[in-house]
Order: sequence, then C-alpha cells, then structure tokens
Amino acid sequence: MKMFIDSHAHIDGPEFDGDREEAIGRAKDAGVSVILNVGTGDPHSGALERAVALGAKHDCLYTAIGTHPHDARLYDEQAEKRIRALVDDGVRIVAWGEIGLDFHYDNSPRDTQIAVFERQLRAARECDLPVIIHTREAERETIDILKAACAQGHPTGVLHCFSGSLSLALEAIDLGLMISFSGIVTFKKADDLRATAKQVPLDRLLIETDCPFLAPIPFRGKRNEPAYVIEVARCLAGIHGRELEDIGRITATNFAKLFKVDLRG
Repeated sequence: MKMFIDSHAHIDGPEFDGDREEAIGRAKDAGVSVILNVGTGDPHSGALERAVALGAKHDCLYTAIGTHPHDARLYDEQAEKRIRALVDDGVRIVAWGEIGLDFHYDNSPRDTQIAVFERQLRAARECDLPVIIHTREAERETIDILKAACAQGHPTGVLHCFSGSLSLALEAIDLGLMISFSGIVTFKKADDLRATAKQVPLDRLLIETDCPFLAPIPFRGKRNEPAYVIEVARCLAGIHGRELEDIGRITATNFAKLFKVDLRG
C-alpha cells in the first residue's frame, strides 16, 4: 500500500474554507494517508483552537501549534498558557510549531523573535514535544539558538520548508534534526537546493507541501494542497535514485519516529 505523509500543511485556514473536506479526500485518493496540520496566527485570535478542532475531527490529521516568528510580538504569558492547555487537552497534538526566526519580512522585531524562539523551545522541552522550525535569512542565529537548546537536552525537531544552505542542513543534522523539503525543491531554478537535498541522509528526510503556499511543479501558480506532496516525493526520488514508493515509505517512517506516532493502524 502506498503511504505518503504531508508533514506540514495549513488546511485550517480560510484558503480551504470552500473545499476543505474535498481537499482531504483528494489527498487520501492520491495516497497521502496522514497530514500534519500546523496551526499558526495570532495566539489570542482563536486560530490555534481552530487547528486543534479540525484535527480532532479527522483521524488522518495530526496537529502542531505554536507562534510563528511573524507573530512573535504577540506572544506573551497568556499565549504560552493557552498553547500548553491545548497541548494537555487536545487530540493528536504532536509538535510545538512552527517557531523560529524570519529576518526577511521582520514582521516582529528581531530581538523579540529571538526571545520568543528561545522561550518556545523551553516550553516545548517542558511539554516533551519536538519542534517545527521556520528559518529565513537567519541561519547563524537559528543554529546558535538550537545548539544552546540541545545542550540543555531539548528533544529533536525539523527544519521545515527547507531552502537554506548546505552548511545549515549539515549543522542541523549534526544536532539531530530532520530536514523537510517542500515544493520549492521542484522549481526550475532550485538546482542548489536539489544539490543540498542529495546530501541529506534518507533517515533525516521529510516531505511537505506548506500548503496553501508553494505548489510544486507541475501545479506551480495554483493553490497548493496536501495531495501535491507526491510531486515533492517524486523529485526527491529522482535526486536519490530511489523509487517513488521508497521515498514515501522512508519519509513516513521518519515522521513516525520524530513525532512519536504509530502509523500501523
């Protein structure tokens, strides 16, 4: 049986309000048996609760919640208490994220992003959850913070939607992290990223859509959705000289290990 896992999606958002159930159905039809939906947004807006509620409705969904670096300026003690309560009471919440640093858009001040990233890493460690990490134009800062966290015994995590340098990937792997590739790896001008992907060991590899963003070739320009993660797997199969189903099986095994879930049912 084919098994593919979209390890990072945002299907609770308004982009899917018109066909959310159909998108989940199309994913199943394509062989995508599991989706990790990542709840983000203003932690005081109800966005995280929305993601948790959706995950509770579907056996094929797991959920991650956290405060994205864009919204770091909104993260406070109340937000942290809310996330912890959702983790304690929610169904199939398997990760804290996405969290990290985004120095491209700077939607929150950089010093605030750094402080909130460190704070959420501590909270995730206390909740015994792996972390989903977003990093853009902040490679050195991200690695330095992660090194400090790992020195304190932090559980593992993943650099999601990876588009960084080979050195970033290798340093993250040395820290025990996984690397997740999105539709970006299929883009025509992504030769450097494909070269990096070839250097990532298969046992550290994940695949994702990051939908509704970044639809892979041949769907580029359309709204992305979980079914399209097959194209990411197809690209990585070519890079690594493996069969498509091999990449599905390997990345599903990696997903189960990282997020401590049993996929045998």
